[in-house]
Amino acid sequence: MRKPIMAGNWKMHKTIPEAVELATALKNSVGDVTAAEVVLCPPFTAIAAVADAVRGSNISVGAQDMHWEEQGAFTGEVSPLMLDGLCRYVIFGHSERRQYFGETDETVNKKVKSALAHGLTPIICCGENLAQNEAGETEAFVSGQIRGALEGLSAAQVAGLVIAYEPIWAIGT
Repeated sequence: MRKPIMAGNWKMHKTIPEAVELATALKNSVGDVTAAEVVLCPPFTAIAAVADAVRGSNISVGAQDMHWEEQGAFTGEVSPLMLDGLCRYVIFGHSERRQYFGETDETVNKKVKSALAHGLTPIICCGENLAQNEAGETEAFVSGQIRGALEGLSAAQVAGLVIAYEPIWAIGT
């Protein structure tokens, strides 16, 4: 059985010094945990500093998103090549990316394929909103998100990624 993963998405919180302080505190308190993999996903600006802060511990680092292209005119985006050596995981399909940036299952799928091609482990987010939950549509909606994200992947590729179920109505800030 796969080891459980506890991932923390820091969203757009923490300056670099604040991120290092938190990462150091986490390293001191859970850095030797082996029953689960601990993954910290700080803002892009803090990834390198957080990776340095947790080096030598059992804590992994992830990015909050990534473009599927290696380079190009994509202002504000981060490519898989830019993440090389900085982190192991990348979050895709978070409800906030879908809501505020118009991400679709198709774009999530492109990002997942690119991450896998570059040796990164995707964390694919899925989850329904409260209305869908109350209408009994959770299974169909979440299954659709997962099918879209995994389109065209082999069984071996799917075995190496992470599915994170987080109902939209349960997400904190």
